Amino acid sequence: YVDLNPIRANMATSPETSDYTSIQRRIHSAIKGEQPAELLPFVGDECLNMPDGLMFSVKDYIVLVEDTGRIIREDKRGAISSSSQDILNRLNIPAENWLKITTEFGHLFKGAVGALPALTEYCE
Repeated sequence: YVDLNPIRANMATSPETSDYTSIQRRIHSAIKGEQPAELLPFVGDECLNMPDGLMFSVKDYIVLVEDTGRIIREDKRGAISSSSQDILNRLNIPAENWLKITTEFGHLFKGAVGALPALTEYCE
């Protein structure tokens, strides 16, 4: 949801041009074959030894963010692709729930979202 804010606000046209977002950092790092040190890595297989990290691949994350952005922007037409549907199925998230969470995040969840230092600063 947060990674799509610049796109929703028409401040960026794509995830890779959305400044100050984790998706942009991940894309730029992926191009260099690196993992952003400040972000949890994507670990891929969620059943493999329960590693610390996000339970899908960075490629899947980029696809899911891109598809979601196309769906929720009024000036872009789109639907959840079969790739994104597969990702959501693996995560056991119904597509309609994903769309509700990403389009109504502010109504469903109250309070600040972010890394611990940013949340601490917000609270002060």
